Amino acid sequence: MNTVVECKHLTKRYSNKEALSDIDLTLECGRIIGLLGPNGSGKTTLLKLINGLLVPTSGELLIAGNKPGTESKAMVSYLPERSYLGDWMYVVDALNFFRDFYADFDYSRAKDMLEKLNIGIKDRIKSMSKGTKEKLQLILVMSRRARLYCLDEPIAGVDPAARDYILSTIINNYDEQATILISTHLIADVENILDDVIFIQDGKMKLHQDVEDIRTVQGTSVDHLFREVFKC
Repeated sequence: MNTVVECKHLTKRYSNKEALSDIDLTLECGRIIGLLGPNGSGKTTLLKLINGLLVPTSGELLIAGNKPGTESKAMVSYLPERSYLGDWMYVVDALNFFRDFYADFDYSRAKDMLEKLNIGIKDRIKSMSKGTKEKLQLILVMSRRARLYCLDEPIAGVDPAARDYILSTIINNYDEQATILISTHLIADVENILDDVIFIQDGKMKLHQDVEDIRTVQGTSVDHLFREVFKC
């Protein structure tokens, strides 16, 4: 199966507000996809729906042919925007948590990446800088052998050097048949690693296009097109 995510008329409402409206979307295997849009556009809502953390108001969402549930969650590795690791934890606690919870977690792969960053398994999370916590969480997520990686703002709030490491970790640590969906507003930083982009605004999909087509057909960068579409 070449399709990893399929949305048909996907809609999510919160009270009287429509966070996502009638989304039709197909994501193919083996692609790195940028989910791009202003704050409050519906990016995080879509990621939470894919991960089974929210239930659609209407429409259909399938993950590799499965409705969100136990089977789909085993295929999806999710990096939320906010930290979910307890300050009381040590790195080894986080490693053991992922190993116990996810059958596809590669413990040795995670330890190898941590060693390259001089992050010790006995380091306490409470004592880490924001950038180091971001790296730890990304390492945990990317050490799963998942079919789909959903990364919500993985480079927000970290310095340029940390961004470079995070992006190289994303590129170098996933299976070629897997798909990565990256939500971000830092377009220029991620543009060079993307295969496709999705523009979303006010819960509606404005564009879904191959990055090379944007460059060759429209003769512009993704960052410039984003600014044109959203007038920012």
